[in-house]
Amino acid sequence: MFTSFVKIAWRNLTRHKAFSFINITGLALGITCSLLIMLWVQDEKNVDAFHANGSRIYQVYERNFYDGKVDAGYNTQGLLAEELKRVVPGIQYASGLESASPPGTGNTFDAGKEIGKAAGFFAGPDFFTMFSYHLLAGNKATALTEPASVAISKTMAEHYFGDAQQAIGNTIRFDNKEDLKVTAVFEDVPANSSVRFEFLRAWTDFVKQNEWVNNWGNTDPVTYVQLRKDAGAAAVETTIKDFIYRYTEKNSNWRVELALQPYTEKYLHATFQNGYIAGGRIAYVNVFTYVAIFILLIACINFMNLATARSVRRAKEVGLRKVVGANKSTLVLQFTGEALLLTAFAMLLALVSAALLLPAFNALTGKALALPVSEPLFWAAILVMLVVTGVVAGSYPALFLSSLKPVKVLKGSLKFSNGAVLFRKGLVVFQFTLSIMLIVGMMVIYRQMNYIQSKNIGYDRENLVYIPIEGDLIKNYSVFKQQVLQLPGVADVSKMRNSPTVIEHHTGSIDWQGKEPNVTISFADAVVGYNFTKTMKLQMAAGRDFSPVFGADSTSYILNETAVEKMGLQNPVGHKVSWGGRAGTVIGVLKDFHFSSMHQTIEPLIVRLDDNWPWGTILVRTKAGNIKETMAGLEKICKEVNPKFPFTYQFSDIAFAGLYNSEIMVSKLSDYFAILAVIISCLGLFGLATFTAAQRTREIGIRKVIGASVANIIALLSGSFLKLIVVAICIAFPLSWYVMNNWLQGFAYKISLDWQIFAGAAFATIAVALVTVSYQSIKAAVGNPVKSLKTE
Repeated sequence: MFTSFVKIAWRNLTRHKAFSFINITGLALGITCSLLIMLWVQDEKNVDAFHANGSRIYQVYERNFYDGKVDAGYNTQGLLAEELKRVVPGIQYASGLESASPPGTGNTFDAGKEIGKAAGFFAGPDFFTMFSYHLLAGNKATALTEPASVAISKTMAEHYFGDAQQAIGNTIRFDNKEDLKVTAVFEDVPANSSVRFEFLRAWTDFVKQNEWVNNWGNTDPVTYVQLRKDAGAAAVETTIKDFIYRYTEKNSNWRVELALQPYTEKYLHATFQNGYIAGGRIAYVNVFTYVAIFILLIACINFMNLATARSVRRAKEVGLRKVVGANKSTLVLQFTGEALLLTAFAMLLALVSAALLLPAFNALTGKALALPVSEPLFWAAILVMLVVTGVVAGSYPALFLSSLKPVKVLKGSLKFSNGAVLFRKGLVVFQFTLSIMLIVGMMVIYRQMNYIQSKNIGYDRENLVYIPIEGDLIKNYSVFKQQVLQLPGVADVSKMRNSPTVIEHHTGSIDWQGKEPNVTISFADAVVGYNFTKTMKLQMAAGRDFSPVFGADSTSYILNETAVEKMGLQNPVGHKVSWGGRAGTVIGVLKDFHFSSMHQTIEPLIVRLDDNWPWGTILVRTKAGNIKETMAGLEKICKEVNPKFPFTYQFSDIAFAGLYNSEIMVSKLSDYFAILAVIISCLGLFGLATFTAAQRTREIGIRKVIGASVANIIALLSGSFLKLIVVAICIAFPLSWYVMNNWLQGFAYKISLDWQIFAGAAFATIAVALVTVSYQSIKAAVGNPVKSLKTE
């Protein structure tokens, strides 16, 4: 019997090639999309899962209560890790972590070979004991205990020393200002680690080089702790809640609490709301999990409709089989087997397609995914997907065909009940509801990203170059600035601590005349050089910029409009302000500009002048055009002024776009998946159009005989499908509005969900549906009515 089923299935597959091709292609598209998405989802969920002690590692975060609100973040005190380990019994190990260079730059290394760049951190002595980064050489307990020591990656060791063993004990020049002893070599950080680094330096050096660390009011590093096996996270969290008040006085206007987050959850749950963890990348993981399921469902529904469309031609086969003794269960088994065979071909095609598409998919998502063909669990999952998809896709056609009455079928009076017709139409409505939701989502995400990219953020991010201040640029900044300004393609030069894209430093120690005693405001703070506002093309709302003409500007301040509003100042220029006890005068007010992503509102900002600040970013405003020659000139001057360091730079617009990497990736993925969902849905609609045309053959012939035109017939057939699309639109629009409105809440600055988005989605869907059904409608309308009347 099994052999007979296989032969019959194969004959049907090869006899109706067009039908088989469409069915297999539709299923393959759905499986390919779902497979790629699930690989991505699995990779996201596996980030940081490789740490052996992961269940006991936690990241410390802070809640700040001030100005009537609650904020939270991962920046903590520089001395916190060692003190937590020393004081709290439930904490076994602890480590701070702080970047060794400004964001987007890196540090320079030289070991007698070509000078190179690498990115890394300062880390505590317990770091390698806590985290499972494999050491190829060195001792994890002592790798980061010595001052002026460094642990480097395998790639760095091979580049500078030949291999890991030869690197141990050798020295390497760091930023051309100190020699570091290599005490350990670790395997390159795996792709599924959320923390990426090429070297780690001893924490003692960080504390020694940064005096501000000793002040418990300052925060910047992140802190990790590993609990003892018998310690409960809730009990430890209660113990450390008010921990910093062991070392600093309580302030009724500004309260700080410490809390714990499981380290393995941080990557996917890194967004705060009202001081508590409220989501993050997990939202995208959940959304795309549903998208994978929905696309596979659409493909299965497509299969059902196409199989039903073929049922008229197979009805007599079923009737004859029943006459010669076949029972319903045998027929169900036969048709389910045929569905599984088709699904097997689709699965094979999907695996090949996924393998071919993975390089492009990896480039889009920034991953290094691969089909885990050597893992038994992968093939088990594929088998489960094949069986489930085959059974779901083939269930309705199998049950429908097996239930046909042989007498009616053989008499040529095959009719379908209203329930069966409604079910098939319901499947199409469901398909297009999901497809329309994906189209609306695609349009909303595209418009939001376009809004972010085109919105006036308060400064001109085009033709603005960031150059890190490092090496001899620190002492030769004046010479560098003079020479750069002589380049024909350069308009202005200034400098800034950090960069305009991300101002990380914040302070609450701002006082001013008239300030209420119980008010504390958190200010973003920036240190800049002369010509800052001119170079950035910022607008002054009042007053002036810093200028060398005024000697007192070294003790002056500039505020933004939000700061003025928060401070309640009516005439801010000339007002006395103190920053950390450093008294000065407000000389200007900047119009608000964005210095972080649009997920956040513009914060109060205070700016002071220090043209000799020893680190940060040089800002170069170039003129439009001839950028290649200008960059070549900048590189030449950098090599002359700072010969021990490679020329490193970043364009402002690229740095700005980097704030939205996740959103840009989601936008592109949603585009592709929405298009594919529509294509698959249209294949199903094509199947239903074929089925309907076959069912109404005699009706069409009669209508043509009594005078109906081709246009009348086309309108008749197409109109029934348009009704289904309209129903899908009515269901999809409120659901789409709800989902996308929730997504937009993650942005402080966002588009509105206006009618044009939904009208565009409706128009696109109707247009595509009409094109899909037009072929079968026209074919039926122009057919010979004599032949149509002979069919029954």
